[in-house]
Amino acid sequence: MGEIFIETRELTKHFGDVVAVDAVNIKIELGKVLGLIGENGSGKSTVSSMISGIHRITSGEIFLKGQPYKPSDPGDARRHGIGMIVQEVGTVDYISVAENIFLGEENKFAKFGVVNRAKLEDEARKALSLVGLDIDVTAPAAAYNFETRKMVEIAKTLYYNPELLIVDETTTALSQDGRDKIHEIMRDFAEQGKAVLFISHDLPELMETCDELIVLRDGKYIAKMEKSEFDEGKIKQTMVGRKIEGNYYRSDYDPSCSDEIALCAENVTTATLKNVCLTVHKGEIVGVGGLSGSGMHEIGKLFFGMEKPISGKVKAYAPEKPKVKEKCSVHVKRVKDTFRLTAYRIKKLFGKGGEKPDIDLAGKIVEKPETCYEIKSIGDAFEAGIGYISKDRDKETLITAATIKDNLCLSASELLNVFGVISSVRESEFTQEQIEGLKIKCSSPNQLVRELSGGNKQKVSFGKWIGNRSKILVFDSPTRGVDVGVKTTMYQLLYELKKRNYAILIISEEMPELIGMSDRLIVMKDGEITKEFVRNENLRDTEVINYMI
Repeated sequence: MGEIFIETRELTKHFGDVVAVDAVNIKIELGKVLGLIGENGSGKSTVSSMISGIHRITSGEIFLKGQPYKPSDPGDARRHGIGMIVQEVGTVDYISVAENIFLGEENKFAKFGVVNRAKLEDEARKALSLVGLDIDVTAPAAAYNFETRKMVEIAKTLYYNPELLIVDETTTALSQDGRDKIHEIMRDFAEQGKAVLFISHDLPELMETCDELIVLRDGKYIAKMEKSEFDEGKIKQTMVGRKIEGNYYRSDYDPSCSDEIALCAENVTTATLKNVCLTVHKGEIVGVGGLSGSGMHEIGKLFFGMEKPISGKVKAYAPEKPKVKEKCSVHVKRVKDTFRLTAYRIKKLFGKGGEKPDIDLAGKIVEKPETCYEIKSIGDAFEAGIGYISKDRDKETLITAATIKDNLCLSASELLNVFGVISSVRESEFTQEQIEGLKIKCSSPNQLVRELSGGNKQKVSFGKWIGNRSKILVFDSPTRGVDVGVKTTMYQLLYELKKRNYAILIISEEMPELIGMSDRLIVMKDGEITKEFVRNENLRDTEVINYMI
């Protein structure tokens, strides 16, 4: 055994009544890459956050090179040689890249209380060179995409030359180029006699990069495995406490779908995209892949009205929004009577839990004709019933300061009764259905989303749209930060939705995910579509990657 840099003894963390980490004992050695894996909510990020000073310890002890260590904040941890790259975005949008890199450390560049900005910006460029990034350090962080901001965080961490580098689910936010860079950095750290703690749900990635692996389950230490013991099936079983059979993906190779188009881009050019033509049919899963800067993430933003076409059109075909035909001067008593009649007819016609039709005040079903919506804004996309999960979920999909219940119900139009009023009973039922169905680990539906683990946040993102009446779903990195058990559930659900005639667009950096789930796979490079593959059992990632490079 090499020199122990960090050791935890009975490390415990409570969040209210929830025990996030329960008496965990681990040792992190210099000269090795130690992997940390477990289901969502197993305590991985909480352990690393206590070591890096983000969370205070409830009980137990941490020792750094044999000496008691209790960091007061991330700055204190940094001074002790510990740097952490967090799972979510760790930059502040509206200050410059240079200011982000040295946030809280500006006094290093100050004289008589005045910051020498030229020196600060010069040092920021040196930091970015550590990850091969050449961008304008005077521009605000918000000017750059999710991946670039993540690379800025990595550069910031490396600038301080830590002895322990903690990488928390960072690779899920990066393209293959970015992942390769992180893997290279981790290997260099180990070769230099430093330590790496690497948290990931990607088993092949962990098995390739790590020397040892620790498994957590429900906040408890379960097992430690040496590289010679690595076996994907064994690791999965240890994680979830049961054997997982088969793989995550579809077993069929039938790419058939409806002839009806649900979503299309007609010769669209934007600041990033070049003359893109792309259709998604009802009952079809279309995958979009590419390298960093390919334009694949902009495709998702385009279909949700966040990316504006310079030329061309984006269209969605969906039923008109549910409406109730109103009559003027209706007496209150009659409205109550009609509501009772309507509720009775809904129950009689469709049974409890059935999809509610549009019904007028006479109790007559109103037909919902198909409509073509031109998507020019987020409002248009919402009106067309398009569901969207952004890669940057904390900023563009979730309201992290709101509750799980509020987030899940925000876009669920099925909660409206025939008068357009939200049913509180149905709202609670719907929330509980999503929590149970997606196994969202939480203390209650009223827990704030910002308190959840990354994987559980992603489950909330998923549930928010799955429960909507929408039958058009655009999911960017849908399983980012999600554990092996829930991935299986999500893929099964997506396949079930396909069979129910939903139109689904998946944007992903995960090649097995794209090949495993897509009826058609679209490859992008430099803002253009370079190739389209139709689902077949002989398709291999090497064939697809040739059109990305």
